[in-house]
Amino acid sequence: MANPNILSERYATKEINAIFSEEGKIIAERELWIAVMKAQRQLGADIPAADIAKYERAVRKIDLQRITQIESKTKHDVKARIEAFVEAAGAKEHIHKGMTSRDLTDNVEQVQIKKASKIIFGKYISILRHMAERSAEYRNIVLTARTHHQPAQPTLLGRRFAMWAEELYLHAGDFERRLGEYPLRGIKGPAGTQFDMLNLLGSEKKVRKLEEKIAKQLGFSKVLEATGQVYPRSLDYSLISGLSRLASACENFAKGMRLMSGFELVTEGFRKGQVGSSAMPHKMNTRSSERICGFAELLKMHADGASRLSGDQWEEGDVSCSVVRRVIIPDSLYASDGLCETTLTVLNGMGAYPEMAGQELERYLPFLATTEIMMAAVKKGIGRERAHKIIKRYAVSEALKMRQGGKSPEIAKRLSRDPEFQKAGISEDEINRILQEKAHFTGLAEKQIKSVNAKISNMTKKYRKEAKYEPAAIL
Repeated sequence: MANPNILSERYATKEINAIFSEEGKIIAERELWIAVMKAQRQLGADIPAADIAKYERAVRKIDLQRITQIESKTKHDVKARIEAFVEAAGAKEHIHKGMTSRDLTDNVEQVQIKKASKIIFGKYISILRHMAERSAEYRNIVLTARTHHQPAQPTLLGRRFAMWAEELYLHAGDFERRLGEYPLRGIKGPAGTQFDMLNLLGSEKKVRKLEEKIAKQLGFSKVLEATGQVYPRSLDYSLISGLSRLASACENFAKGMRLMSGFELVTEGFRKGQVGSSAMPHKMNTRSSERICGFAELLKMHADGASRLSGDQWEEGDVSCSVVRRVIIPDSLYASDGLCETTLTVLNGMGAYPEMAGQELERYLPFLATTEIMMAAVKKGIGRERAHKIIKRYAVSEALKMRQGGKSPEIAKRLSRDPEFQKAGISEDEINRILQEKAHFTGLAEKQIKSVNAKISNMTKKYRKEAKYEPAAIL
């Protein structure tokens, strides 16, 4: 008994699974054969319309057991599917004329890739919309920004979402261009020279016309001119690395959710009946955010696998890449699908705890404001490096007192009593006034939110239907 594909079974939606199912692939192959037959007939090949009609009626007459039975004898998967289709149609053997196996498999795989990629791209548009909504919703929550996981300066929770959204926006634009320019291999024959199709149709013009018709039928605006038996596997690398880059913004978001949740600043949502830990009943784990990170890591692994196939084809082509591609192509799109569904679920179910953010900010504000205190000292005539040294001495001392003894920091009081600060006329009241004006510490954060959201709005308006997408329930 074969084991299931866990990504397909547990995480991918029905829409993506339908594209890569065995039946879905066979239907796509049969539709390509029919499209080629119709084009060949229009260009003068002797293929009766009645036989084409028989093949059209048999597209969904799929006997997987019969295909396996034929393949066990022929040891050739495409030959098995040709024979099974001819049997199902009860027609003469007109399919696959002038074609080689890769005319079928490569083009069908590219159709699958493009179709699934467009779905995934649409879901990322929805993620962009959700991130922009969260950035606007949380634009007034002042938060302790961290660098190197240490408190740095105040920021806005909404600005943090804008940071992740902008990263995704950049990669979404790249992916959009890549999809638009993605070229079809076309009907090129065993070595790429189109010799067999030229022999069948009789002229270069007809061969080119056939390829144009097929490309249009399959939804491609560009066709490779001089590829070999297989299309360059660097295209697969470009695709999967693109999916990985899209995922990187969601992974940054998910890691941010995990870290903020640990400080009780946000929740990803915890449904009634959900269990965080089998041993610790109080726990409300960020299990979905962790899952997002797992999907993103898997995509990086598959991007690495695709890089190993890139540039590794012999002469006009070979099939050494087949085993790897049968894993990494569908699995990269399954993982991307699961990642999008999970990210959207977290964005819909999450919440913020402004009170906890405020408490954290109060705790760290005396330290976060040291940059501005230093500038105030410089304006009063203390040298920049000298002011830095003085402030650092008291800030480190107060931080240790806070961490070791649990005492509230008294940076303002201690600095105002420093001889050089007293000489410069910097009082405790002046320092406290700096600390009280919390909002101005966030700089241009609110304007940055508006700027990023304006760019995202332009993209979501372009893809209105995709932007409205909402996820189904996830496990």
